[in-house]
Amino acid sequence: MCAPDKNSAYAVANIDRWAMAALKTIASRANPQWQRLRKLAHTSAAYRKQGEVWIDGEHLCAAYVQRGGVPLCAVIDEAAWELPPLRALAGRAKTVLVVAPALMATLSTLESPPRIGFAIRWPGPGELRTGRASVVLDRLQDAGNVGAILRSAAAFGFGQVVALEGTAALWSPKVVRAGMGAHFGLNLVEGVKADALAGLGVALLATSPHASTPIDRAELPWPCAWVIGHEGQGIGADVLAHCAQSLAIPQPGGEESLNAAAAAAVCLYESVRQRSRAGQGRAGAGRDTAPQ
Repeated sequence: MCAPDKNSAYAVANIDRWAMAALKTIASRANPQWQRLRKLAHTSAAYRKQGEVWIDGEHLCAAYVQRGGVPLCAVIDEAAWELPPLRALAGRAKTVLVVAPALMATLSTLESPPRIGFAIRWPGPGELRTGRASVVLDRLQDAGNVGAILRSAAAFGFGQVVALEGTAALWSPKVVRAGMGAHFGLNLVEGVKADALAGLGVALLATSPHASTPIDRAELPWPCAWVIGHEGQGIGADVLAHCAQSLAIPQPGGEESLNAAAAAAVCLYESVRQRSRAGQGRAGAGRDTAPQ
């Protein structure tokens, strides 16, 4: 999608070595290449057809490069191009498009549009990996929730996120922005059917306000897979049938006010807390029985 325009007259001189053969400008919104980029940036599932994902902002772009990613295309506004750090970041891409700030703004829905963005290769729908600590998303709809859950998964060592059919697109621009770089360190699997969950090879855990056992009083297995259900409907019966336990999150305030992302963070943290406590116990036992 971001191949260089052979007819571009933009002078290539005295620029970073990464962009030597692939620098161009686009001045018109009607440019076909620009139209494809706009669709990628504004349509949640466009990445599945185009095979590319749009990410924007210095933080996300830098996070992608730090993970070893090579952008297919960088888009940067004219003012940012004059800043050496941003020029170097853009130069990591195979193609660099330098555009006017007003044109750059059309790629974003934010009040303060980012100065740089990347089109990167979509890694595909992903494949389930057995025996991994995972998070399963059952038809979650809110992009902010999904992105926040990805951040929690990355923070607490749950390296795989599985999105069941009906869940918001994991690589949509809004989810990627909310994920703040978590995408690049996780195994993400989309479009999974409930019947495939047995392939995870770990115990599935659910939460319910009606469960009798609080999560902090249950012995949580490791690795495990926490299931986070639809914001309004909760976990579907077909998914719940695969769960080994259904547990409650204590809410002493008396209101069931946790949203999906907050509930997920609590569950993942509790797994890590118990695992850490168990590790400390084993270490303490070893010290107690060591020869004096």
